[in-house]
Amino acid sequence: MSDDAWASLADQFVDGAYESVKGQVRTYVLHHQLMEHFPEPPGAVLDVGGGAGHQSFPLARAGYEVTLLDPSPTMLAKAEQKLASEAPAVRNRVRLVQARGEDAAEATGGQRFTAVLCHGVLMYVDHPGPLITSLCRCAAADGIVSVMALNAKTLAIRPALERRWADALAAFEASGERGLLGVDTRADTVEELAELFRANEVEPVTWYGVWLFADWMDPAATEEVSAVAAVELQASRRDPYRQLSRVFHLVGRSRADA
Repeated sequence: MSDDAWASLADQFVDGAYESVKGQVRTYVLHHQLMEHFPEPPGAVLDVGGGAGHQSFPLARAGYEVTLLDPSPTMLAKAEQKLASEAPAVRNRVRLVQARGEDAAEATGGQRFTAVLCHGVLMYVDHPGPLITSLCRCAAADGIVSVMALNAKTLAIRPALERRWADALAAFEASGERGLLGVDTRADTVEELAELFRANEVEPVTWYGVWLFADWMDPAATEEVSAVAAVELQASRRDPYRQLSRVFHLVGRSRADA
């Protein structure tokens, strides 16, 4: 049996989820949110659990030096395939590393990064603490730590809109859900992750929503991505809209000495 938990899901995740309207909106919204906090390139970016590089390869195109770290050989193979289509200058700015997020500091030789990203990974770990600690250890002084997590406060919305009333009622007290890929996922709150940031010398700066309207769309929808993304980006920054998002994006800045 393969030790690669993502081997059977990689095609569905990379070629399906990310290429959907919802997936493209996620990439667009997160990128614009990140650019509000990033310094001008060059700078070193660590993308923990970065999969096929959908979020970090655009940063390499913009001039940042990117280390994509992922525990899955299958996902890294997808990243390598995707990277092959990039210009030589972009390929030269990307390094692929196989390792668990919890082992990121050791796997990268103790390098400190201008920005550390971990998007859509916390929901697949039993406890967020060890991974958050690892991310914060990798951030340079005044560096950015960016995480995207499942919103524990909105778990009832999806089953309610799907008229699964018993599931919706149970979701008010739930700590996770079965995701669209058929995998159980765990949810967090902004407040809990912000406290973990502070415990690791990272000061929370702000948080955003990521999906609100797009999350309830048919996966096969073909709406104009740019139009949907423009609305989602505005909703992601404003209350009460961001509070209703299915996932949230928390950004912090490291106080630790480099």
